[in-house]
Amino acid sequence: MGSGRLKGGKNRRYSVEEKMQYVNMNLKDHISSHAIQKRCGIPHGNIQRWVNAYLSDGKDGLKPKKKGNPYSALHTSKHLTELQRLQLENAKQKIEIARLKKEYLAKGAGAEKEYVSISGKSSKQSKS
Repeated sequence: MGSGRLKGGKNRRYSVEEKMQYVNMNLKDHISSHAIQKRCGIPHGNIQRWVNAYLSDGKDGLKPKKKGNPYSALHTSKHLTELQRLQLENAKQKIEIARLKKEYLAKGAGAEKEYVSISGKSSKQSKS
């Protein structure tokens, strides 16, 4: 197997229309994902993922997904609605519950924050 890059390069983004074109080649024209890879230079794994997304969610399955933490902007916002404030508080409590399930407590803040296990062992390395 060659290590050369395929068409588009690393982290190439494809529009919904481009994805539909390759999905149709696979589903309607009955061209395998490997043959599409050879012909068009699109990784066959991408084509298979797009076909599965299309079969489960239709054209909406091919739209890009939003990434990231939806509550991150709420931390810095000075003017929160009551609903946003409650959502942020709820998210923080879920994080704290998950931490407690793993038997860790957060002590301190910012750069000084450390996670201490309930049994008393610290996750920060002590300097000797």
